[in-house]
Order: sequence, then structure tokens, then C-alpha cells
Amino acid sequence: MPLEHVRPDDLLPIAERRQVGHDLRRLVPRGQHAVWQPPADRRDPLLILSESSRHCISALLPIRYGRMQPSAFAFLRGSAAVMAADLAATAQSGLIVQSCGDCHLSNFGVYAAADGTPVFDITDFDETLPAPFEWDLKRLATSFVVDAQGRGMAERACRHLARTTVAAYRQHMAALMRLDPVNAWRSKIDLTEVLEGISDPKLRQRELKRMRLAVEAHQSGYRKLLERRRSDWRIRLRPPLTAPLTGQHDDTHERVARTAFEAYKLSQAEERSMLLDRYRLTDVAFKVVGIGSVGTFCAIGLFTNRDNAWLLLQMKEAQQSVLAQHTEPSVYLNQGQRVVTGQRIMQAAPDIFLGWTQEYGHDQYCYVRQLKDPRLAALNNALVDEMLHYHAALCGRTLARAHSRGGDAARISGYIGSGATFDVAIADFAMGYSSQVESDWRLFSEAIKAGVIEARSE
Repeated sequence: MPLEHVRPDDLLPIAERRQVGHDLRRLVPRGQHAVWQPPADRRDPLLILSESSRHCISALLPIRYGRMQPSAFAFLRGSAAVMAADLAATAQSGLIVQSCGDCHLSNFGVYAAADGTPVFDITDFDETLPAPFEWDLKRLATSFVVDAQGRGMAERACRHLARTTVAAYRQHMAALMRLDPVNAWRSKIDLTEVLEGISDPKLRQRELKRMRLAVEAHQSGYRKLLERRRSDWRIRLRPPLTAPLTGQHDDTHERVARTAFEAYKLSQAEERSMLLDRYRLTDVAFKVVGIGSVGTFCAIGLFTNRDNAWLLLQMKEAQQSVLAQHTEPSVYLNQGQRVVTGQRIMQAAPDIFLGWTQEYGHDQYCYVRQLKDPRLAALNNALVDEMLHYHAALCGRTLARAHSRGGDAARISGYIGSGATFDVAIADFAMGYSSQVESDWRLFSEAIKAGVIEARSE
């Protein structure tokens, strides 16, 4: 049943729901999640990649493939459809949550909540859909293993990272289970609080300073993304990654973007429309984003007022989730609404400008959000580069909080248990599947060398 209609708690006491999860182990033993054995009829990963890209802008696909080529981890990031098909062939707990769908360590990061507080959370929801909770967890643990292997870390250290991720998920899910529904829903990962908990005083002070400088820069605005032209601001262009839409000989894409932004404004709640009406759309530009998202239509909208105040919104095309072939379909025909709803369920402090376009008569769906601040996002890269073990625990804890909002923490906690059995099983899967990622990446790289797939650097 689609998650939009599920009542996770069923109004039963915590102890009874936890027991339901515990009893589920008899049907799906936790050790089954350790197994990765490619099925005999496993589909060609290159064919899956090709099919998942058929609705993308073909001229941009070589950039996407170029971004996927450098490492097995880069390939993992761009091949969510391949792993989704593989996860569908594994043992399934049946415990459904609102799933991220593309849950890897680079899709977690730092952004500013509405009050300016830096929070750590999942940041990408293009593939969100209801799915078994362990799918996200397996992909997240695998991403840490693949990334660590690419850094030359020993097998023992790679396995430890996977176990750390799952242990943090298990422990935080148990803690959330004991909270009343309102406090569990309100819980969030306050980055300041997290960094203040670092035991090493030098490391703690360095990371707190890094965070403070990033927040101060964020509060000063995105001046490097804008430039002054005559009496107004314009988006600074960096072709081909940020290309002009305004003033082109063929204004088709500009009209599409402006119409979509207007449709987004009309679909907002009245109080949000009142705020947006205090700005006018001054400029639009095409933007290439992410790895897996390269090839989808994405535009930046610059909104200004007569006093030179400005607002940058990003509109992004939403296609069908890579999970759609393997789960129950979403109740939302509008894929933009699917993405926004999933983000609002999973994210502790969603963007106040989050919304989708409502245009009828065509099948291109988009959602809108504030443009991500790369300076805050860079904090995540610093955590990955210098505190990988710490980052694994942080992501595991964050995923548990996100899953608890769209699933039943008591049932999940009852199934996982309080010991390390489930941690070991998922770590075993991550180690085994990392070899599959390596094999698929080499196949992908050989196809590029042979000219079967075109890839280019930017």
C-alpha cells in the first residue's frame, strides 16, 4: 500500500508494535540481508543506465557519463537505477518507510533552516518513494565502503564504516521509538550540537570555526552567483554548467522556465504567494546539476524587487523514481508533487519555498526550492574527507530520523534488535555489493573506451 495512505503507528502501544517487528524475524531472518548473489537473469547494468536516461536531454548525457567515469563511487552515485533493480531481488523486510531512493553519503549535507540554524539532513529526494527501510540503509552502507575502498583503506576499516553506519541507525531508531509522536517528529540533527560533541578539542574548535564562517557567508548572500548589469541583477553565467535562457534567438526554453515558475507561484498557499508577489522574475538560466541528475531540465530563477533585494529559486524536472518499477506506484501522478511530499515527510526542516508546478496538458513535471548554498554544502565534504568514521555515524543517525517520520520506529527497532546481528548483516551485504559496483564500473569504463558510450569532461 502506498505510504501516503499508511498509518504507521496503528494506534497500538509501543511494546506491541515492537513485538510485531520482532516476530517478523521468523519470516525474514535478519541474516538474509547479508546476501548479495547476482541472479542468473540480472539485467545488463549498461542497458539499465540507457533506459533510465531515455527522457533526459541527450546533449548533456556525455557530461553525466564523464562525471561517473573517474571512480567506482562516482559510478555508484550516477547509477541508482542499477542498484534499485538489484535491491528488488534481495530479501525484503516488508517494513515500509518513505525512502530517499538514492541514499548515498553525498546526498547528505548541511543547509540553513528557516531560522538560520545549520542542520544536517538528507538533501536529495528525486527518487523518493515508499520502499522497504533496508534499501536506503544498504545503499548508504555500500556508499561508505565503495568510497573508502577508493581511498585505499583496508578491508577491515571499510567493513567498520558500514557497521558504524548501521549501528548509529539502530541506536537512534531505538531512541526515537521511545519518544512521543510530536517530539519524534520535531527532532532534528543540529549541526552545532553535533560538532560540540567531538571529543578532540582541536578538531572540535576547527570544525565549529569552519561552520561559523560558512553560516556567515551564507547570510551575506550569493554575490558570486550574480552580477550587476545596468540597473539590475543578473545570473552570472558559466557555460555549459550555467547557460543563458534570457535573450536567446530561440526563446522556447526561456518561455518554458518562466511559465513553470509562474505556475509554481499560483500553486502556493496564500501566505507564500503573498511573499512571492513582493518579487518579480528578473532572469532565468539553465543549470547542470549533480551526477545522476545531469540531463534533466533545471533552471535558476532570479527574483528581485525595486530595492535590489533578491531571491534565487531552482526549478528541477522530476521524472519517475528509479524505484517505481520495483515498488507500489506513488498516489501522485505529478512527479514534482511526489518529490516535494517525500521531502516534507523525511526532512526535519524543509525549505519554506518548496513546491511543485501545476501545469496541465503535458507530462513534464517540476519542483521548486531555494538554490542550495555551496558554501554550506562544502561542510559535508569536509566531514567526508577528514572524519569519515564520524560522518558514517552521523548519516546513519540522520537516516533513522528520516525513516521514523514516514515509518514505524517501534516495528523497525523490534526487527533490527539491540545487538549487532543486523549491523553485521548489512555490512556483509555492503562489502559484497561493493565488488558488484566495481565490476559494473569497469564494464562502464570499457564501454567508454570502446566508444559505445560517449563521455566527456566539462
